[in-house]
Amino acid sequence: MDGFTPVSAIAGGALIGLAASMMLFFNGKIAGISGVYSGLLRPKAGDLGWRTAFVAGLLLAGGVAYAFAPGAIAVSATRSTALTAVAGLVVGFGVRLGNGCTSGHGVCGLTRFSRRSLVATLTFMATGMATATVVQLLTGGAL
Repeated sequence: MDGFTPVSAIAGGALIGLAASMMLFFNGKIAGISGVYSGLLRPKAGDLGWRTAFVAGLLLAGGVAYAFAPGAIAVSATRSTALTAVAGLVVGFGVRLGNGCTSGHGVCGLTRFSRRSLVATLTFMATGMATATVVQLLTGGAL
């Protein structure tokens, strides 16, 4: 397993857990990225500020990480732009169908022992694994 860095993985996971816990504890909100972002598209009164700050923080953190360690955020696009766009649309459809994304269900929902989140997370993971396997088998990974 090349590039496995357990210390940074544990630190990153702990920071995600801490941020999600703080969001729930201090604001009573779930830190599900799709829900936070969709609330920006159709904001309710009093919601725009924290949602904007949340998304801006995600973008800023990525920018800072790239500035200090550009190799850590290396992108190796091996798929066509069209295929990537279709995949993004399918993921977006799945997020709407599942009433949330992996951060909302997988990080926040599972820690609250939500059965719905357990089913959603298992479905996300199984579908992702099956899709990756089928694409790999059918194309040899050369799409």
